[in-house]
Amino acid sequence: MDTIASLFSFITTPVSWVIVQFHTVYGTIFGPDTGWAWGLSIVSLVILIRICLIPLFVKQIKATRAMQTLQPEMKKIQERYKNDKQRQSEEMMKLYKESGTNPLSSCLPILAQSPFFFALYHVLNGIATGKTIGVIDDQLLASARKAHIVGAPLAAKFMDSSDKVAALGASLTDVRVVTAVMIILMSASQFYTQRQLMTKNVDTTVKTPFMQQQKMLMYVFPVMFAIFGINFPVGVLVYWLTTNVWTMGQQMYVIHNNPTPGSKAQAAYLERLFKHVSHHGKTRNRREKAIVKAIVVKGRDRNEFERKFINGLNKAGLAAQTDGSVMKSDSAAVAQAEGGTTATATAAAPRRQQPKRQTKAQRQSGGTKPAEEETESLSLTKSDEPEDAPAAVGKKAASKPGNGTRSKAQSGQRKGPQRPKSPSKK
Repeated sequence: MDTIASLFSFITTPVSWVIVQFHTVYGTIFGPDTGWAWGLSIVSLVILIRICLIPLFVKQIKATRAMQTLQPEMKKIQERYKNDKQRQSEEMMKLYKESGTNPLSSCLPILAQSPFFFALYHVLNGIATGKTIGVIDDQLLASARKAHIVGAPLAAKFMDSSDKVAALGASLTDVRVVTAVMIILMSASQFYTQRQLMTKNVDTTVKTPFMQQQKMLMYVFPVMFAIFGINFPVGVLVYWLTTNVWTMGQQMYVIHNNPTPGSKAQAAYLERLFKHVSHHGKTRNRREKAIVKAIVVKGRDRNEFERKFINGLNKAGLAAQTDGSVMKSDSAAVAQAEGGTTATATAAAPRRQQPKRQTKAQRQSGGTKPAEEETESLSLTKSDEPEDAPAAVGKKAASKPGNGTRSKAQSGQRKGPQRPKSPSKK
């Protein structure tokens, strides 16, 4: 243990100095020997460390997005080498190397805060064993040993004996109840953080080794926290519980506002974005513009949620621009109006009736019935003819081949007086 302490001695002094500075502030409010002063000092240390790690977290998000852009290529590799797992893994690693991405980038925040964790652990372990460490002198050491968090001393552990706990001024039952509750909360927050990452913020259309690693960590990390937590002092449990709650809230914020393309979180986000954009008729801030711009640039590579979003804007009479803005467009309304007019005209137009098929007897008789129907139609359409038109029509109908008679006009004779024949022809 002394070897490990010596390895992290370069950071033990700064960590102890930060805790002392926060203790000075909170000590004036709650009292220097209270658990509130020392507990809030540890919580403030966590918040300060996580704020300093925000740039690293942003880098992690960018690396994750770069991994997402490679998912189509990953899918091709999976389909090409689906029967050769070893070759598939080799091609995946080659793709990671060529694109400059790292599938383990999500572990960077944990690795970055590990030195602070070990430094805090050795500071609190020194308080438990009665040894000064860093800038914590004898006076601060005595004050820290008197501090209790909900009845449990700051330096007490779950596995401590009753005599050791009694020397710190507490009972073994209080210590074990407090540490057990904190271990359960710490493991539960870690599990929930990993679970919401896997169920809400992962593109399930492509399965990668990275996803399998995340799924494994979702179950491994809570068990590790539960096993090692029984040997952590109460102060270290406060540190890990605080950092897990911070990570959970940070992850919820990212999933809600910047989800992974193709995930369930993106479907929910685009649904909310469509309601806001269709209500206001424009994108409201820079983040919304960036999301819309990324969707427009994809073109045919959009996933089903992004296509649904663009189609919804078009139906609402809005058009997404390449710069991420949204403008009103009349094309959808005009198309809808034209479609309605065409549909109305089509509905109003009468159906074309097919002629009835005649029987063999009707065809042999010369089609008497159709001639009568044609006569009736002519009498209805030509209503502006002279009054003697019905008689003429009657004569015409009587002269049909089916009547057995022929009119003089059809036999070649002219109506009225005829001219005398020319004398020359006589």
